[in-house]
Amino acid sequence: MSKSIENISVASHDNNVLDGIQKTGISIGLIGLFIMALALFNINFPYKGIWLTASIVAVFGGIILYANRTYLNKPEGIKNDGIMHSSLTNKGTLAWMVGIILTSFYVVLYWFPKYLGLNSEGGANTGIVAFFDPLSLLLNGKPASQWFVYGTLYTIAIVGLGYKFILKYRHNKYQLVRTISVMFFQLGFAFLIPEILEKLNPEKAYFAKDLKNMWPLNYYFFNDWHLKAMIEGGNLGMFMLLFGIAMIFIISPILTYFYGKRWYCSWVCGCGGLAETAGDSFRHLSSKSMISWKIERWMIHSVLVFVFVMTIAVIFTFLSNNPEMSFITRDQFIGGIVIFLTVFTTALFLFKRKDMDTDAVYTMVTLVVIIIISLLMNYFSGNQNILFIDSNSLREWYGFAIGAAFSGVIGVGFYPILGNRVWCRFGCPMAAILGLQQRLLSKFRITTNGGQCISCGNCSTFCEMGIDVRSYAQKGENIVRSSCVGCGVCSAVCPRGVLKLENDSPGGRINANEILLGNDIDLMDYVNNK
Repeated sequence: MSKSIENISVASHDNNVLDGIQKTGISIGLIGLFIMALALFNINFPYKGIWLTASIVAVFGGIILYANRTYLNKPEGIKNDGIMHSSLTNKGTLAWMVGIILTSFYVVLYWFPKYLGLNSEGGANTGIVAFFDPLSLLLNGKPASQWFVYGTLYTIAIVGLGYKFILKYRHNKYQLVRTISVMFFQLGFAFLIPEILEKLNPEKAYFAKDLKNMWPLNYYFFNDWHLKAMIEGGNLGMFMLLFGIAMIFIISPILTYFYGKRWYCSWVCGCGGLAETAGDSFRHLSSKSMISWKIERWMIHSVLVFVFVMTIAVIFTFLSNNPEMSFITRDQFIGGIVIFLTVFTTALFLFKRKDMDTDAVYTMVTLVVIIIISLLMNYFSGNQNILFIDSNSLREWYGFAIGAAFSGVIGVGFYPILGNRVWCRFGCPMAAILGLQQRLLSKFRITTNGGQCISCGNCSTFCEMGIDVRSYAQKGENIVRSSCVGCGVCSAVCPRGVLKLENDSPGGRINANEILLGNDIDLMDYVNNK
C-alpha cells in the first residue's frame, strides 16, 4: 500500500497529468482525425460512407470520453488550472505546431483546393473531398466541394467541443444556454438547412441560404451574381433577399437594443461559435494592452470602410448594368445611402455625443468617410469602374484580404498564438456596426460591485476581447464597451460575484458610479487644504 500523500493543491503540476481514461479519449479522437488524414493523402477507402461515419463517431466519442473524465469527476466550477504550464495553451511548441497546421489547412482550402482532391472540371473528386462525397450526396445531392468539407469539419468542431464547453461551465446557466444556442444555429441554420434546401432546388443558381449569415459578415450578399441568383430564385430567393435586408435594418437593431451585440456574436454567429467552443482553451491569450486596443480600433474601422465601399461599389455597378432588374437608379441609390448615413450620423451626434467613447468616435468618423467616398463615387465612376478602380477587382481584393486571409487564415489559424477572437476584435465589420449600436443604442451592460472585488484578475485574464475588466470592477464602473461580445465568462470566473450581465433601462447606463480610490487624489494635499 502506497504511503505517498496526495497533493491536492490547485497549483500542483501533478494535477495536470492525464489519466488513462483521458488519454484513451484523446487517442480515439486522434484515430478519427487520422482516418481523415489518410483520405487527405489519397488513400482510396472502400465503402467511404462507413469509413466517414466511423471517423466522425471516433472524433465525437473521443471528445465525450475525455470531457466526461476531465470535468464530471470534479466539483462544478471552471477548471482553468495548469493553462500556463501547458505547451498547447501557453504558446509553446505544441501551440505553434497546431497553429501552423491550421494556417496551412486554411491556405490550401482557400487557394489550392485541388490539393484537397477537388476536381473543378467536373470529374470525380479525390482525396479528402471525395471522402466526404457520401455525406454531401445525402444532404444536397451533389459531390462534395472544399466548402462542404470545411463546413462539416466546422460543425463537428462546434458541436463536439461545445459539449466539452458545456461540461466545463455547467455551473453557469447562461453559459449552458449560450453554448446550446450556437451549437443549434451552426448545426441547423448554417449546415443542415442550407444543404437540404440546395437539394430541393437543384435547378436554381446558387445563393446563400443561411438565415443568420447577414451582411456585412456575408460580404457577397449584395454582389451582382448573388443578387441575380436571389431575384431569379423564385419564392425562396425573394424570401432570402427580403429577410436579409430585414435582418440588417430591422431585426438586428431591435435585438441589439434589447440584448447588445451578444445576441449575434455570442449566441448565433458561426465565427463566434467556433471561437467560444474550439477556441475556449486560448481565450486568455488575447492581449489586454493599450497598444492592442489602439490597433483594434484602426483595423476594425478600416475593414468597415472597405466593406461599405466595396458593397456600395458592386450595387452601383449592378444598377448601372441591370437597370431593368431594379426599381431605383444608381443615382437614387447613392443619394439614399448618403441621406440615410447623414441623418443617422447627425442624430447620433446631437443626442448621444455625451455618451461617446473613443470607439464610438472612430465609428462616427468612419461613417463620415463613407459618406464622402459615396459622393465621390457618384461623380467619378462609370458603369464598371468605381473611382477609377474596377469594381470586380475591388470585390476580389476584399474577398482575398478580408474574407479569406483575415477571417480564415489568421482569424482561426492563429487561435493558439493570439487568442480565439482575433477576427472578431480586429477585422469583423459586423462587430464594428453592432458595437456602435451596443455602445449608444442598447440596454445591455455589465454591472460591477466594486466593493466586493478582490483584484484577483480572473475576469481580465479570460476576457477574449482583450478588455481589462478588472479596472472597471475595481472602480465599480458599468462595462459598456463596443468590443464586448457579452460572452459572460468574466462573470462566470469571478469568485466573488462582482460582475453581472443586465438588460435595464438606458438611463444611467454609461455614467458610472465610480469609487474614489486612494491614488485618485493626493491625500496629504487634501488634508492640508481642508
